Amino acid sequence: MNLYWPIALAVLSDIAYQLASKSTPEAMNPFASLTLAYLVGAAASALIYLLTSHAGSLFQEWRLANWTTLVLGLAIVGLEAGSIYMFRVGWEVSVGPVLKNAILAVALVAVGYLAYREPVTFTKLAGIGACLIGLWLLNR
Repeated sequence: MNLYWPIALAVLSDIAYQLASKSTPEAMNPFASLTLAYLVGAAASALIYLLTSHAGSLFQEWRLANWTTLVLGLAIVGLEAGSIYMFRVGWEVSVGPVLKNAILAVALVAVGYLAYREPVTFTKLAGIGACLIGLWLLNR
């Protein structure tokens, strides 16, 4: 179970995320919505840190941050705004995220190879092919 709980958490969270993104009120500015969401997320993160950490204070942890924290924060804004706008322009919840994730899977195989020298195996290429076939089937 230790291997799979993070995947289950990510999948369940992504389902909630997609539903919330699609249901964000049309009249609300997406960045106002994200501001509130980040406040909730920051409070939840701080609480979970306090409940699970046996290390020093949260402020001591923040001193360990580097450029990755900044990039992660900016990437999260892009992901979430992109998701809200994806639904606002008409993508269905059963197609838009699948298309995005298929494109992401293909791109990450290339990134894995170029940045981390991860091997591009026949299995990975077959997975890319399956993604492309799936996209074709979704758009029929």
